[in-house]
Amino acid sequence: MAQPEISPEQTEVCDRWQQTVQAVLAIVLLIGLAAMLHNYASVSEPVAQPDQLQKQVVQLTHEVEALQREQEMPALVLSRYRNSIGYVSGIYQIGFTNQPPAIRARVSGTGFLVGEGLLATNRHVAEPWYEDNEAEALLHLGAKATLESLVVFFPGSPTPVDLATGSVSSSDDLAVLRVADRDAVRGFAILPLAKRMASAGEAVTVVGYPLGVTGMVAKSPSKIYERLAVRRSDLTAASELAALSLIRPSTTCGHLGDVVGDKLIYDAPTAHGGSGGPVFNSDAEVIGVNSAYLDGFSGGTLGVSIDALRPLIEAAEKKPE
Repeated sequence: MAQPEISPEQTEVCDRWQQTVQAVLAIVLLIGLAAMLHNYASVSEPVAQPDQLQKQVVQLTHEVEALQREQEMPALVLSRYRNSIGYVSGIYQIGFTNQPPAIRARVSGTGFLVGEGLLATNRHVAEPWYEDNEAEALLHLGAKATLESLVVFFPGSPTPVDLATGSVSSSDDLAVLRVADRDAVRGFAILPLAKRMASAGEAVTVVGYPLGVTGMVAKSPSKIYERLAVRRSDLTAASELAALSLIRPSTTCGHLGDVVGDKLIYDAPTAHGGSGGPVFNSDAEVIGVNSAYLDGFSGGTLGVSIDALRPLIEAAEKKPE
């Protein structure tokens, strides 16, 4: 079957039509490409993905470093300040003139160096009759309170050092005592007081002597424990522990639950004997003085802010010896 002939005019029209279609397709592709580039540019500019990733990496790095500081803090404060945090022990009595003492008891606690020869602690350690209902009732009747002895044992020191009154707070459970023999603590580190306010949620480390001599004897080597477990006096046992370099404070960790005025509330556990110990923040600075605990509530350990301690330090420094 013969094919129809295509005239030159038809060939020219076909060529022009193909060229037109190709040109239109090219224009459409260019427009689409331009639109895609525009959309990509408008989306990518404000996102700034590399910068955001860098910021997230920096933030995560800071968070990891903060967690590492929290974990390392107990070891850090002990290595720096162990020898400046002492075990306080004493005997006091309350009675009337020319009569046997109505009360004669032991007192124990913790204290730490805050100046040359100055030891911070609680008022109820420096004056054991403070906020004691039985003692205060006797004092109201005219009885007299007397400290027979008050000494401090520092880790690494074989003998105790006598303590004398420095300054006592009239409103807070705080006191600053004088170390009678300054040469005995010469060269000991003075604990740094925090320059910033403590805030709820931050990590804390508490250092002290919870349970006093009982706690230190319990963690001593077996032979020493067997000898000192049955003892006649805490002072004698503490002296033996000191001679053996076994005056050793303990640390507990937690977080600040709240800050109310001069009161700090945290969940780091403690016990009697830990009263007067330093409360450190994550910068290894003292933010408070451990004071008391509430039975039956794990988050109810109480401390007093160092803002209330500073005036007592200044007063003790100005007081003549």
